[in-house]
Amino acid sequence: MDPMPIPSRAALVDHLVRTRIAGAVATPRDNNLSHYRKLANGDRNFWLGLEFGDRWCDEQDVLAVMAERCGVNDDPEFRHGQDTIDPELTVDALERMAARLRKAAAGRERVLFATGHPGGLLDVHRATADALRRAGCEIVRIPGGLTADEASVFQFADVAVLERGATLWHTHSPEPMNAILDGLEREGRPQPDLVVADHGWAGRAGQRGLDSVGYADSNDPALFLAEAEGTLQVTVPLDDHVTDPRFYDPMTAYLLDAAGLEVP
Repeated sequence: MDPMPIPSRAALVDHLVRTRIAGAVATPRDNNLSHYRKLANGDRNFWLGLEFGDRWCDEQDVLAVMAERCGVNDDPEFRHGQDTIDPELTVDALERMAARLRKAAAGRERVLFATGHPGGLLDVHRATADALRRAGCEIVRIPGGLTADEASVFQFADVAVLERGATLWHTHSPEPMNAILDGLEREGRPQPDLVVADHGWAGRAGQRGLDSVGYADSNDPALFLAEAEGTLQVTVPLDDHVTDPRFYDPMTAYLLDAAGLEVP
């Protein structure tokens, strides 16, 4: 099987826009603003496992961070229509993530992968885990028999996921990550050196003091706020469920190459 072709930065930016991973994305403006408001109003379903206290009570402050770090329209009067993710910010964040992956490979760190968006990002995480293993990292095996949110927490292709009724579930909950980290502690095993994830999996890992990097959509502001505060090391802005998961392949190839890892 031929390796993924590695795009130039300019080619990747074009690809992200063409496939709507970034640029004019599918998430509408009113949905973005609704989620920003709910986070600011203290709805913990939108905190993604993080603890913000009263630091983000103004939705305009949330919007300002999202404009800076994700590239959504910064005009508070723009209430409806198509919103955006800046593809240059996406690539900038991929390069920051690559630097952290390079550090993990150099130190042969223990790395945990997890996704709450298996329909979109599972293979991105799987390919990254495979590249880090070949570079000498230990990919953390999660304890057996874990449950959270009335579902099973298990590993599929090196990536922790939530499973219910023989189906992989989309989840924003931090409880699956709690189950893994608590399970490792019960078994007397060390915590991961690095967590690569998304949604509540990434947020809760960062909240518990672990190095955490992740991916987030324009309607999931919590991880961007966490990066702004230093709780997460990197948050990559993207549409986390485009029409074909293979659209993420050039992005993954660019990430791994920038990290000095073998591209599958």
